[in-house]
Amino acid sequence: MIHKVNRVVKIASEKEIVISSIKVALVVGVILNSINQGEKLIALDFKHLNFLKLIITFSVPYMVSTYASVKVKLQKQKV
Repeated sequence: MIHKVNRVVKIASEKEIVISSIKVALVVGVILNSINQGEKLIALDFKHLNFLKLIITFSVPYMVSTYASVKVKLQKQKV
């Protein structure tokens, strides 16, 4: 089990996967934050901006992209 976790973490930390996931998180995060809090962002209303939502809205696409990349790479290694 620990060996598998170490393998997953190693793959998830690969430069190409990290860069790809960051790109996805930036694009999707900007779109989702614009939808969810766009009026506050445009008005620069930082007092009423929900920073937790802002961070989560970028984190989730990063994690999903990383998960998908790791899963594909693990499946290719089995073949």
